[in-house]
Amino acid sequence: MRRILSRWRALTALQKGLAIGGTIAVIGAGALIAYNNLKRPGDVSNPNVGFVHHKPKHKPKPPQTVNWPEYGLNSQRTRYLPAKHVGPPFHELWHKTSDQLWEFSPVLVKDTLYIINKVAVLQALDDKTGKQLWAKDLGSLNASSPAYADGRLFAVTLDPGQVLALDPAKNGKLLWHHSLPGRSESSPVVYGNEVIVGCESGEVFAFDAKTGKLDWSVQSGGAVKGGVAVDRGTAFFDNYAGQMYAVDARTGHVKWQATSEGLSLGRDGSFYSTPTVAYGRVYAGAKDYRVYSFSETTGEIAWSHSTSNEIYSSPAAADVPGTKPSVFIGSLDHHFYALDAKTGDEIWNQDVGGPIIGSPSVVGRTVYVSVIGPNIGTFGFDVQTGKKRYYSPVGEYNPVISNGQQLFLTGGGALIAYQPKPKDQSKHKAKGKQGHAEKQPKRHHAAKSANQGK
Repeated sequence: MRRILSRWRALTALQKGLAIGGTIAVIGAGALIAYNNLKRPGDVSNPNVGFVHHKPKHKPKPPQTVNWPEYGLNSQRTRYLPAKHVGPPFHELWHKTSDQLWEFSPVLVKDTLYIINKVAVLQALDDKTGKQLWAKDLGSLNASSPAYADGRLFAVTLDPGQVLALDPAKNGKLLWHHSLPGRSESSPVVYGNEVIVGCESGEVFAFDAKTGKLDWSVQSGGAVKGGVAVDRGTAFFDNYAGQMYAVDARTGHVKWQATSEGLSLGRDGSFYSTPTVAYGRVYAGAKDYRVYSFSETTGEIAWSHSTSNEIYSSPAAADVPGTKPSVFIGSLDHHFYALDAKTGDEIWNQDVGGPIIGSPSVVGRTVYVSVIGPNIGTFGFDVQTGKKRYYSPVGEYNPVISNGQQLFLTGGGALIAYQPKPKDQSKHKAKGKQGHAEKQPKRHHAAKSANQGK
């Protein structure tokens, strides 16, 4: 130490300055490297990734009753029903309340709604009156919607982790069930004769719809929380390891795998969101604060769009006449976003006053979204302008489905059926108060947990 001090004293002022400066430079370079390793990656914009836009041929048609048989309406999970006759203002047809949370929206087939509450009781309800037709206890905990195909209902439960097939024509008679190696909140999707579900074990399973026989499974690198989307024979799913997969829906063969950009220094961008497939792209929100658009055929990231907080919500994809193809999604940052589906550019956003965890739906020219928080509820925004067209104090997670004639709103402990008001009764413009429920149902507020909407 004395030798070092002696040498330091022998240095000139200039030499001491250079030595100190060099030390500072080394420290500064190290700090810069550390910063570069820690900082959040920038968004991606790759305009060369293919985008398929077939302009829809919208011909005037009288109102028609249609089914909403799966979570997200269809196997692509687009959540878009082009029912131009179904829009605010509304009048209430019936209002049903429950002491148990209805977190996920029902599915609707013909004249019957099928909905599962938090404690895993599946109910069949008359869509015209809300009257219960039958009920079936499936387990102890649920966080998903059922699916209907070829005269059968399919459901999963969070606890115990299982997938079930039921006969709705025989009061929910159990046809088969298969235990899963972990919990599941993955709303089933039916493709051909396959019932496909994800599991927190990190696997995705495909079961024979008639027999319950396991046809294939694929292991991923993290817990699969959301549902699986299917388009043109390919199943798409994501996981908590920040991975997006495309697999053959008939065999489970992996076609491609992609990853989110993540936050920084190896912190991945976990996916909770159920993917949505549209325009040759796969869309999903992630916990690294981003919305993603992947190529459906290669998995290449076409674009990512940053928000200010994590995204649990799944997107809705809609090509409404007079607008560009759009993606709608909410964030924990209290904002609801409309994005250009091709480029990821922001079209508009609305501050809704609370975090969005559930997924929006587009019916006609209105996109509906629910917000977690006391006295907030459900909003309906014009898809083109973002102007508020609807509001109800009811709603927290996954709010709205439609049969092409009525609108069905799920929120907390309430399920409400609405009918659009005739034009001659709605000349006065309701200023964002349409659909205001007369009854105030018991609300079920909850912090972020495993039992939240996707």
